[in-house]
Amino acid sequence: MEYNFYATVARMKYIERWALMRNTITENLSEHSLEVSMIAHALCVIGNKRYGKSLNAEKAAMIGIYHDTSEIITGDMPTPVKYYNKLIKDAYKSLEDEANRSLLNQLPEDIREAYEDIFFKTEDYAYEWKLVKAADKLSAMIKCMEEEKTGNREFVKAKEATEKAILTLSNELPEVKDFMEEFLSAFAKTLDELN
Repeated sequence: MEYNFYATVARMKYIERWALMRNTITENLSEHSLEVSMIAHALCVIGNKRYGKSLNAEKAAMIGIYHDTSEIITGDMPTPVKYYNKLIKDAYKSLEDEANRSLLNQLPEDIREAYEDIFFKTEDYAYEWKLVKAADKLSAMIKCMEEEKTGNREFVKAKEATEKAILTLSNELPEVKDFMEEFLSAFAKTLDELN
């Protein structure tokens, strides 16, 4: 029997993000997911090394890779629409869950179980899921910073809202505070400044 899961997931590269905004640098879902994965991994490493936690950095990285795969089916719903009110937010969450279930059903049964806690939150990895959510926000902040660096003012309000959300998260997640203080500003540098 033939299965479509990996071929379907590979289509993440065709889903463009920030569709309602003028972008100087386009970003697709694959690029975004890689960045979220790397940041989530870093946040777990920080948590383990500095705060004595026992987080599974590799699991967080995998959750980051697949965190938005439902958008292959749903498309990228703009944040202002997705969170407009509780009714829309709940309906969209239900749609995301259905899309994820549909994607998992494209795997053979004996493999499917290995992906369950990557696609759906579990108590075993609850903190890792929080860090992936934070990594998602940090990735959005980086996008805003990159657009700002090019002179694009389209992302000014998005940056303000994202920064506020990250600051709230950093009160609960010390790893996020550390990442912001030690790594975030570097994303505004030019290549020459990085070297």
